Amino acid sequence: MSTEVRVPTLGESVTEATVATWFKQPGDAVAVDEMLCELETDKVTVEVPSPVAGTLGEIVAAEGETVGVDALLATISEGGEASASPAKKEAPAKAEAPAESGAASGGESVDVMVPTLGESVTEATVSTWFKKVGDAVAQDEMLCELETDKVSVEVPAPASGVLAEILAEEGSTVEASAKLAVISSGEGAAAKSGASEAPAAPSTKVGGKDVENAPSANKLMAEAGIDAAAVTGTGRDGRIMKEDVQKAIASGATAAKATPAPAAAAPRAPVPADDAAREERVKMTRLRQTIARRLKDAQNNAAILTTYNEVDMTEVMALRSQYKDEFEKKHGVRLGFMSFFTKACVHALREVPEVNAEIDGTDIVYKNFVHMGVAAGTPQGLVVPVIRDVDQKSFAEIEKEIGEKGRRARDGKLSMAEMQGGTFTISNGGVYGSLMSSPILNPPQSGILGMHKIQDRPMVVNGEIVIRPMMYLALSYDHRIVDGKGAVTFLVRVKEALEDPRRLLMDL
Repeated sequence: MSTEVRVPTLGESVTEATVATWFKQPGDAVAVDEMLCELETDKVTVEVPSPVAGTLGEIVAAEGETVGVDALLATISEGGEASASPAKKEAPAKAEAPAESGAASGGESVDVMVPTLGESVTEATVSTWFKKVGDAVAQDEMLCELETDKVSVEVPAPASGVLAEILAEEGSTVEASAKLAVISSGEGAAAKSGASEAPAAPSTKVGGKDVENAPSANKLMAEAGIDAAAVTGTGRDGRIMKEDVQKAIASGATAAKATPAPAAAAPRAPVPADDAAREERVKMTRLRQTIARRLKDAQNNAAILTTYNEVDMTEVMALRSQYKDEFEKKHGVRLGFMSFFTKACVHALREVPEVNAEIDGTDIVYKNFVHMGVAAGTPQGLVVPVIRDVDQKSFAEIEKEIGEKGRRARDGKLSMAEMQGGTFTISNGGVYGSLMSSPILNPPQSGILGMHKIQDRPMVVNGEIVIRPMMYLALSYDHRIVDGKGAVTFLVRVKEALEDPRRLLMDL
């Protein structure tokens, strides 16, 4: 029987797409969920998987054609029809040379795909391959490591066998669900391992001269006046995709092409030879590059303003000292300061909801819940795990979750879902000794509270000078949505709740 391959749902506002690349040709054998072709819309690139196993029959929509939603792309012959396909010229040769066919020896090819990266993450960089072509691999053995803008992701082997081909080399950028490598599994694995390095040669021969670029990429290059030679293609066989042109435009490829001289003048000031010999140049990790870009974007896109106050920590420290042993005995976790600050912020956010809101175009989106981001420093960089629905959690639940996510952040084991959806953030620079700072917003959030070092200072209380443990607080906020009055009110409410924790119980 024959199965139709149709254009999948592209999104509620997308009605058509362009066929960018066919990965298979008529007569090729295909497995279930194996990628057949790639479609380009004006927003995203969509890969079309095979709905069944069989043989690709007819390609109805050729590369470069524009197709609508649910349009017919191709047909697949299932079951016995696959072996009967006249296009498979290798079939008769199987009886003569069984050693060259993994299928004839009981083996098969297994694709290694990019795992799920998270709903807001569309690409990753291949940082390290732990195996080489021809190496034997066991199921679930780590093959490579990917870096996204938030976390590092290890890719395990989906099956045992021999690593036959690496499609994405170290340093290359891959999209979600892209193919990374091919594993020859089963009895045919050993036969394939000797010749596995041969197919790898074409992957390094990426000149791009004989490869047709994506139609949308050609159109965009023509509109922007960019020469194809100035764009690095990341598609199949070096094919230039729409995203490649957009990246080239963003990096100033147009200006570099028109006036190459300024590009040479861009490097830093000359360094004396004796100093240069003592320098060390290390490429920024993808995580660090993304942190830098997001922080700068936050400054460029939001009207960030910071307001300060100070809080007397006497009552919180006394309460913690009085109950910390009983608290740890009952709940199995230490009572720290973060749960007090989290509760105080939740209390203040209820009164000043715009600090817990975000801007979406010309709308303000108010959140009737609090997902608290808690910034944590790691050897790889700053990450912000999110404690969801913190407004409904107890002190013990908050302390347990903060402790657990902090440990996993330092070990690089946080998942993407655990760092998404925050509505407000707390950053504790005091653990490093910071006395005062102005934290930068974590977009699209509109507020972030900076905690600092607790330091004894002389304070005037009831007309007398006394020594009190004081902490400076800093609230950075987006002035587009939060007015000065709201920001100051929020910080005062946090201060009042910490200086008299009983207000939290009384909801005052």
